[in-house]
Amino acid sequence: MQTVYDFELPKGYIDNAGEVHKFGKMRLATAGDEINATRDPRVLSNPSYLTIAILGKVVTEIEGIAAVSATVIERLFTADLAFLQDMYQKINDVELPVMTVVCPDCGKTFEVPVNFTREG
Repeated sequence: MQTVYDFELPKGYIDNAGEVHKFGKMRLATAGDEINATRDPRVLSNPSYLTIAILGKVVTEIEGIAAVSATVIERLFTADLAFLQDMYQKINDVELPVMTVVCPDCGKTFEVPVNFTREG
């Protein structure tokens, strides 16, 4: 079973010296990753920080960066953050929510997955 996945960020992480870092690795999340992230004081004060905290745990490498942390994830461009969120969902088989919609032409009701990324 594959547990670590390579990626290339669309924009790249820019370090303090102005160098761009695009390649990295993400591992599968564990239950402990998600539980520990919910205990993070930043998540407790701002629940929307949960994504940053989890990605800070499962992104194990960004080329040329000594250690990946939530602080590194915070400094990513939004396109890179969206890319990593989508990758996280895909590799962890996180099911997308569905929405009931009505066809404006025929009136038929059906469910479609809600995908918060530009792909798919």
